[in-house]
Amino acid sequence: MSGVLDLGIDLDVWPWVWLSIAVLFAIIEFTVLAGSFVLLPFAISAALASILGFYDVAVEIQWFVFIFGGALIWVLLYRRMQRFVGENEIAPGVGAERLIGLTGIVTHEIDPLDTHRSGRVNIDGEDWGALTDGETPVPEGAKVKVTAMAGTRVKVEPIESASENTETT
Repeated sequence: MSGVLDLGIDLDVWPWVWLSIAVLFAIIEFTVLAGSFVLLPFAISAALASILGFYDVAVEIQWFVFIFGGALIWVLLYRRMQRFVGENEIAPGVGAERLIGLTGIVTHEIDPLDTHRSGRVNIDGEDWGALTDGETPVPEGAKVKVTAMAGTRVKVEPIESASENTETT
């Protein structure tokens, strides 16, 4: 009893052929392709075809499962990965640049001349070295807004509170 797609291979050998393809594709996927999920769906479909082969399912069905099952798994993985990538995009302002526009609290007075390099600001729980372009020192406890980055330090300007504005008028 010979199948149409047996390709001259004994029917008892097909399960081992599929199993070999599954292992080979999995090895290539995880070593050469670094887990990019290109061959993994076909490794899975080859493993399924191997199981069908051990249960003496027709070779045509094994090929169908290998080709169309692999393509279906590939499409499903591709859609899932696209959704994952879309949900996990990196927001603009990566790294320290994300701090520009945020407010912080001065933890060590910021000297405009920066003579001691001791000015510090706490921004979202992170402690940063700080500079100011103003002419007067920014005292400890003052609220500041980050205007730019200067190397590994933030440039800040004091934020006038509503109570300070009413006192001066």
